[in-house]
Amino acid sequence: MPPILLAVDKTYPKGLMWFRRDLRVDDNAALYHALRSCRQVVCVFVFDSTILDPLPRVDRRVEFIRESLLELDEELRALGGGLIVRHAAAAEEIPALARALEVQAVFANRDDEPEALARDAGVFGALANAGVSFHTHKDSTIFERDELMTKTGQPYTVFTPYKRAWLAKVDDFFLKSYPSRGHADALAPPPEGWRAPVPSLEALGFAKSNLGTLEIPTGTRGAAILFEDFFERIDRYEAARNYPAVRGPSYLGVHLRFGTVSIRQVAGVARQLSLQGDAGAATWLSELIWRDFYFQILAHFPHVHEKGESKSFRPEYDRIQWHHGKHADQLFEAWCQGRTGYPLVDAAMLQINQSGYMHNRLRMVVASFLCKDLGLDWRRGEAYFALHLNDFELASNNGGWQWASSSGCDAQPYFRIFNPVTQSERFDPDGKFIRRYLPQLAGLSNGAIHAPWTATPVELEAAGVKLGENYPVPVVDHAEARERTLQRYAVARSKTLAKK
Repeated sequence: MPPILLAVDKTYPKGLMWFRRDLRVDDNAALYHALRSCRQVVCVFVFDSTILDPLPRVDRRVEFIRESLLELDEELRALGGGLIVRHAAAAEEIPALARALEVQAVFANRDDEPEALARDAGVFGALANAGVSFHTHKDSTIFERDELMTKTGQPYTVFTPYKRAWLAKVDDFFLKSYPSRGHADALAPPPEGWRAPVPSLEALGFAKSNLGTLEIPTGTRGAAILFEDFFERIDRYEAARNYPAVRGPSYLGVHLRFGTVSIRQVAGVARQLSLQGDAGAATWLSELIWRDFYFQILAHFPHVHEKGESKSFRPEYDRIQWHHGKHADQLFEAWCQGRTGYPLVDAAMLQINQSGYMHNRLRMVVASFLCKDLGLDWRRGEAYFALHLNDFELASNNGGWQWASSSGCDAQPYFRIFNPVTQSERFDPDGKFIRRYLPQLAGLSNGAIHAPWTATPVELEAAGVKLGENYPVPVVDHAEARERTLQRYAVARSKTLAKK
């Protein structure tokens, strides 16, 4: 973390604060430094057309951002500023705005995703040519890039020692809040003619989603409501987090993704509680550390996702021959639409399709099923999640899929293959989650609902279940698929052994 600025004198007459994945005023590193460094700070957010244009015209994330911007603009106005919102290619728009507003510096929080780094490199060059400084700051992780290395100066590739090092290094300094609001007197409203309402979804080329119907709270107020609720039950997180029918998770993923909550705030609370012996808080803190871990993997091993293409962290796993062709496409479609014949898998896929959210335990189950039951390339699932998850982050999504497919760093062993029926019986024992998304199976007993094909004809008829009609028969036999997977992975395994 850079040192807190203490000097009273301002370095720049005017600066531009470029909001990106940090849609809040409080504890915002770049905003704090902008306010401390400039006599006047104008704020901007750009709906980046290079990101938005490829998206489907209904996207909950775009709506979440827009709703959060309404709150951010309101808050900035109350503090004497305001928000300029543009819809353009950010790489071109930011240098143009810097020139038009005659600022001497642009401030932003870092984004280490490859496409963002390339964009920022272009912005840096354009601003430098115009004589404008570009300052970026750490804000979305506790430790980034080279801040946490092994004793030999190498990046960590195994989570457990990384976690030990993280916990040993973290202290109040790294979790300290940036008091942005205390320097808000430097905020300047958009110049005359630049002040305009946040554009509507329609103006951005999007239609309304079901975000409102789902009652997903947006903005910093929404994040605060969720965090307050989670705080009351965080001590039960360790026991509840694996059960999709239970209110166990924090549901803060989308807020961490778009910065409507500070990672320093939530990690600080979790750390304090864990130091007091709260096992639930300690487990949740571990999940936040996994997030940092995957960010630094992406930073140090960019081959896992370069030029829009993901590759295995362990290159030998790219030699696996995944199932392909027409039948593979049909299996993938069945997986996407929740028609595999395995109720827990199907309910999970219907959850993401209907809400943009999927319970973490289920993310592991459906990922394992795609790779190790259907024999399909993990990258197909990675891309599907990237398109549908409200809380999609490239580093965590790539890391999670590589973990499930055994191709990543510190991944589960290739021979560990989740049994979707066993997972269902263990983590949704009463079938409550399954019944929520597959009401056609609601009449089945708790014993049969996890594997309807094992029910007797009498029970199926009594429950109104017609396999192959109102619910599909399994697209694969798990035991047979497991054997095929072990054979498929043999090529990677032999390559690994040859290196030893």
